[in-house]
Amino acid sequence: MKAATLTDANSVEIGEQQQPEPDTDELLVEVDACGVCTTDVHMYSGSLTVDYPMIPGHESAGEVVTVGDYVDGYEVGDRVAINPSIPCNKCRACKSGRENLCQDLTSLGGAAKHISEGAFAEYVTVPTGNVEHIGDMEYRTAALAEPLGCCIEGVDQIDLTSGETVVVVGAGAIGLLLVQLLKTSGAGTVLVSEPVDERREAALEVGADHVFDPTEQDPSTVVPNLVGEVDIAIEAVGLPETINQAHSLTGPGGRTLVFGVPPEGATVEISPFDLLFEEREIVGTYSLTPDTFARAVTLLQNDCIDVDTLVTDEFALEGLEEAFEQMEDRDGLKKIIYPNL
Repeated sequence: MKAATLTDANSVEIGEQQQPEPDTDELLVEVDACGVCTTDVHMYSGSLTVDYPMIPGHESAGEVVTVGDYVDGYEVGDRVAINPSIPCNKCRACKSGRENLCQDLTSLGGAAKHISEGAFAEYVTVPTGNVEHIGDMEYRTAALAEPLGCCIEGVDQIDLTSGETVVVVGAGAIGLLLVQLLKTSGAGTVLVSEPVDERREAALEVGADHVFDPTEQDPSTVVPNLVGEVDIAIEAVGLPETINQAHSLTGPGGRTLVFGVPPEGATVEISPFDLLFEEREIVGTYSLTPDTFARAVTLLQNDCIDVDTLVTDEFALEGLEEAFEQMEDRDGLKKIIYPNL
């Protein structure tokens, strides 16, 4: 089969690999669409430690072509979305329903304790517990189930109450998914802080109530002028300075969600007195669970998420390196790879 392999930092090779064979409890899926994630870019650039060579890609959907001998409920020709996070189902976190915090987590092409070959390839093997039927949903839409599942996991952490005011810092693909999910989940007013003109326009298209450029307008002034106090701030960039900015925008009782992936070893300063006296919270979120993945598929099936505004660039497998470079330049939004073109 054809696959894209990271052979070293900033090096992608497109070539033939041996086609995997499914175990008795697995499916072999022909990958029809795979989204490009910032995690993939970090693996490509070397800023996220991985063992080269490896096949990345963890936001995927495709068609079942082989069914393991002991598999029930699936057959050849089924169209499925793939959850790349494979929990052990034995540790304390898994038993409590927090499979994303599994102590022995494996990811298909993503970031985890163990990484198996991912979906920037014509075929991938998947445990049956890691797929969801998608019916006639477009594959590129179904490929967004994984990042949307991560967004659902994040929004679950902040205990959103209907009518609350939320600021989203950063309007990349994840920020735009969060905007839509927040509105679907009952947020009253959603503001977006984003310096790129096209991304601010996209935020308005998918439901943001207000947008502003933090390089032109001071968030500490513009946000109170627009909405008064903020209940929730979500940082979707992954930088210490934007985490501080997000947290500074919340008032008493406010919650700050760290969604963007900051550099390892990065630190921020907080006032523990403010956390105590004003009952403010800072919470993190990581990955997704089988439950949030299934909920993401349901939202996509019911057209609750605008995918067309998010997907700006599509490539064959040979275009993966160009997709990485565009993302590093913040050119466009979501990139989709079609390995079988």
